[in-house]
Amino acid sequence: MSLPPLVAPSAELSRDEVARYSRHLIIPDVGVTGQRRLKNARVLVLGAGGLGSPTLLYLAAAGVGTIGIIDFDTVDESNLQRQVIHGVADLGRPKTHSARDSIAAVNPLVDVVVHDQRLEAADAVELFADYDVIVDGADNFATRYLCNDAAVLARKPVVWGSIFRFDGQVSVFWQNAPDGRGRNLRDLYPQAPPPGSVPSCAEGGVLGVLCASIGSIMATETVKLICGLGDSLLGRLMVYDALAMTYRTVRLERDPAGAQITELIDYDDFCGVVSDDAAAAAVGATWTARELRDALDGPAAPAVIDVREPVEFEINRIDGATLIPLDDVLSGRALGDIPHDRRIVLYCKTGVRSAQALAALRREGFADAVHLGGGIASWAATVDPTMPVY
Repeated sequence: MSLPPLVAPSAELSRDEVARYSRHLIIPDVGVTGQRRLKNARVLVLGAGGLGSPTLLYLAAAGVGTIGIIDFDTVDESNLQRQVIHGVADLGRPKTHSARDSIAAVNPLVDVVVHDQRLEAADAVELFADYDVIVDGADNFATRYLCNDAAVLARKPVVWGSIFRFDGQVSVFWQNAPDGRGRNLRDLYPQAPPPGSVPSCAEGGVLGVLCASIGSIMATETVKLICGLGDSLLGRLMVYDALAMTYRTVRLERDPAGAQITELIDYDDFCGVVSDDAAAAAVGATWTARELRDALDGPAAPAVIDVREPVEFEINRIDGATLIPLDDVLSGRALGDIPHDRRIVLYCKTGVRSAQALAALRREGFADAVHLGGGIASWAATVDPTMPVY
């Protein structure tokens, strides 16, 4: 069932706009009226990263009149593999500024509103109220839940996407949709996944072109909402497997036990970064990179264990480290490979996985085990700046 158009038409199109959007205008379902709706639309894109990049470019090319961009990050070299709205010349620049310039190069008729900030509960509802559609390209669950709940309170639809390695998902969440069709993220994820159970793209990786596949669908769903076209993904979850090259949709029912959203909460606390056990184990058992370096140079060098995946171990490693992936530690398969006659120092990329491994070893009696705070990223920054980073 189609949804009614979300945005009223703007004033008439100019001669230049007719020329620019002519391939839209000759589609009967879009036409001049649909293009005028796009011109009058205000869309806020959360994140100018992997998903935000293609979505922003296609929304701008489509003629969405006002595009807001909210992001607090700067362009890093590791972004360029997938974040196509940025280039080499943008390294170190705020992503919002780089994205604004790229949009201007694609379509100078679009008004870009830059929000150089992290999405915060203090002003999220007020911010969302200024827009017609929210596009959620966030890369963590805390921000996704905040975006969802703020959109519910602001009565705005959210076009939502996620990516990991070769897989992607897209849906539309709109609690206040007409005809009782409302759904929100909490119908899909009533509870946040356990801390550490869902790796970020920075830790798990993502195929760069997957962002284009999912981002283009997110842009399509946004245009459909604005113009009232076709069948929205509201009430459905689209799942894409790039390796099998399959798309499938899953019906999404409303959670009958779902709590009513009446206020915003502490989403970092709700989602967690590491489990309570891992956080407790790390207290008083977290070494800095310099402390580890000094210990390795000392008379009783500790056993250093890398709990990342083999592909990460190939990229960089601390000299002398032994690779024992986190799953082998948590399952107990590797306990016989861990020495008992020396202090154990665990590390991963950033310290999240090593804290989980530390909690597991403490439960097995390794009372003096520690982990490297900040992971190998900290080691590269403070001890070995020549080390390649990822």
